[in-house]
Amino acid sequence: MNNAARLSLFIGLLLAAGSTHALAQQGINPTPYQAPKTQDATTTTTTTTQKKQTFSESEIVKEASDFFGGAAKGMADAVHSVFAKNGEPNAYIKGEEGSGAFVVGLRYGSGDLFMKTGERRKVYWQGPSIGWDWGGDAVKVFTLVYNLPNGDTIYQRFPGVEGSAYLVGGIGINYQQRGDIKLAPMRAGVGLRLGASVGYLAYTRERNWLPF
Repeated sequence: MNNAARLSLFIGLLLAAGSTHALAQQGINPTPYQAPKTQDATTTTTTTTQKKQTFSESEIVKEASDFFGGAAKGMADAVHSVFAKNGEPNAYIKGEEGSGAFVVGLRYGSGDLFMKTGERRKVYWQGPSIGWDWGGDAVKVFTLVYNLPNGDTIYQRFPGVEGSAYLVGGIGINYQQRGDIKLAPMRAGVGLRLGASVGYLAYTRERNWLPF
């Protein structure tokens, strides 16, 4: 390298050092170039494909209407009434039951539990009631289930919520609850009966003919 080249290189280094010093005095810290960050494709895919854990009103109306068939003329109104009070359920039970009462009553039923997660369970229920309640029925039952952690937790006793029985569009609705888990059975059929009765239903894995 000749003397002229060395001199040019030396001057360039001095100018670069002076520029950096000047920026530092002004509170500006020169930083090297960084490529723009790209969005994590894995995170985006996970968020997009995350499954909803509850049933929508339209899903329940379709399932219940198909289940009840011709007896479900007021089903959409009945489902809307339950959704307005409780929101979206994370499970439902489709089944049939028979019951009878003259002040003291008994009820027996069986069906299948379906959870939004895809979990499914066979379930039976039975229980007594007492109060101003009389008549008999043989009905289909579509029960909305709220806050059920998993399929196994359906197998316990659920007390009836006193004074919760009512009719919407010819569909009988009442509530049962234990802790945070709430059940809303909707019934339609021959001899449908409702009354201001109190009692409980025990949901079990196998048929139990003793309701107590």
